[in-house]
Amino acid sequence: MTENTTYPQLPARTLGATGPRVAALGLGLMGMSDLYGPADEAESIATIHEALDAGVTLLDTGDFYGMGRNELLLRDALRGRAREDAVISVKFGALRDAAGGWNGVDTRPVAIRNFLAYTLNRLGTDHVDIYRPARLDPNVPIEETVGALADLVKAGYVRHIGLSEVGADTLRRAAAVHPIADLQIEYSLLSRGIEDEILPVARELGIGVTAYGVLSRGLLSGHWSRERAAGPGDFRAHLPRFTGGNLDRNLALVEALRQLGEERGASVAQVAVAWALSRGADIVPLVGARTRARLAESLGALDVALSEADLARIEAAVPVGAASGDRYDPHSMQALDSER
Repeated sequence: MTENTTYPQLPARTLGATGPRVAALGLGLMGMSDLYGPADEAESIATIHEALDAGVTLLDTGDFYGMGRNELLLRDALRGRAREDAVISVKFGALRDAAGGWNGVDTRPVAIRNFLAYTLNRLGTDHVDIYRPARLDPNVPIEETVGALADLVKAGYVRHIGLSEVGADTLRRAAAVHPIADLQIEYSLLSRGIEDEILPVARELGIGVTAYGVLSRGLLSGHWSRERAAGPGDFRAHLPRFTGGNLDRNLALVEALRQLGEERGASVAQVAVAWALSRGADIVPLVGARTRARLAESLGALDVALSEADLARIEAAVPVGAASGDRYDPHSMQALDSER
């Protein structure tokens, strides 16, 4: 840890009925290699080290983040550490080209075996703790994809099967083939679409939720402003919620949260993370901190105890559907074949 940094004891949560026990907050690594512009590799590794030292166990990556660079970064960060200290979650299936473009999703069994072989080599490990398709492949039945993953579980290369950004019907079909540990899906004060159907079905089936985007890609961090522009390689420049009048309206929501946080001695980010933590013991928020400072801020949310009155005020300040603008540019990878 950095000098004089102390963290609260991280509580643990279990990912669904069959998944691993992990710390209540996980660390998403995507921004350390892709989509948010240049990152400092040394600081990224130091941030992963500090997360592990603070008790964070769930580390989330994807084989297509930086076309493999993110997995190599994680391998370097874990060098010299006990393998069991980390629960590694990997997304696969997104197809990219040399220019960084997105070309769909491939979850055929033969492709899954190929993707996993490369992942194990890049990570320098003999197994992945949670392995999940990044999106639904419209050309491959989910039963076929999960069946192939089940074979990898039997072979010992994968410990648990996860899914990402799928709907309630797909959850049911997948769970009928093999137990699903968790669904990784966007969930935040500004993105609450899972509450109507997906979250209830996940709970019915004993499937945990790893919630990404809890700070809405920085919009709820309290550090974004009208004057701040997305730099080169930062995909937020193309996201509807970060542009034009949408940004103005969304930042007004952030300011309402800032006032509430100041009364509690908490930052906007800490209020947003604490809210996500309050949604249920089956939900593990992923924070996408790229620096030790941002990590420390997010971990501080564990000290923020929100009362029922606080939660009611938060809901009043940022009601369901209050976000202005869509989550994604419709042509981005993130929108490809998503079921919601």
